[in-house]
Amino acid sequence: MNLNLTLDGITKRYGDHIILADCSYLFDSGKTYAMLGANGSGKSTLLRIAALLEPPDGGAVRYRNDAAPVEPDTSLRRRITLVLPKVGAFNMSVCNNVAYGLAIRNTPPAVIEARVGEMLELVQLADKRKRNALTLSSGETQRLGIARALVLTPEVLFLDEPTAFVDAASRRVIEQILMDFRRKADTTVVFSTHDHDFAEKVADHILQLSSGRLSEERP
Repeated sequence: MNLNLTLDGITKRYGDHIILADCSYLFDSGKTYAMLGANGSGKSTLLRIAALLEPPDGGAVRYRNDAAPVEPDTSLRRRITLVLPKVGAFNMSVCNNVAYGLAIRNTPPAVIEARVGEMLELVQLADKRKRNALTLSSGETQRLGIARALVLTPEVLFLDEPTAFVDAASRRVIEQILMDFRRKADTTVVFSTHDHDFAEKVADHILQLSSGRLSEERP
């Protein structure tokens, strides 16, 4: 079944400052969405709310399996994931960092080995699998965070500024990953960015967050 996401009248304020105001949007399953907006416009807040990590002050985040609503419980949270900018790494090998989420889910070792190997190839870190993850560059660490998310095969993937703080080589790798997702259309991807050219290259839809509301940019 396809997992669909709807934001229905989301509002959020911090003190007297309104961040999101009646923010609504229906995301089609399997599409890639880029979200642009000025600093402080609420992009990161909206991603955390959509990923069920922060409650809204008003409105609702609704996930559905096709037409059937899905309860926002642990099982749903395991089907979605958010990768933050400046990803943290555990003090262990690159390989074990990527394997961690599978290991705590009691995944069979053979499956872990195969999935981790696949993800490390995807993010071009296979040659660093035995290195301590704390020795990676910022761009490599960002790619590690993406691999750690993708190894869990999420149905909805949120990325907060995935190309921030990365070098040109890591940007190219991340760009290719998102372009591959766009072609396969088996995971819904929503990412924030300030880079309009990057958004146009890898996304099916470009959204603008302004004055607390989300709208689609039309060609």
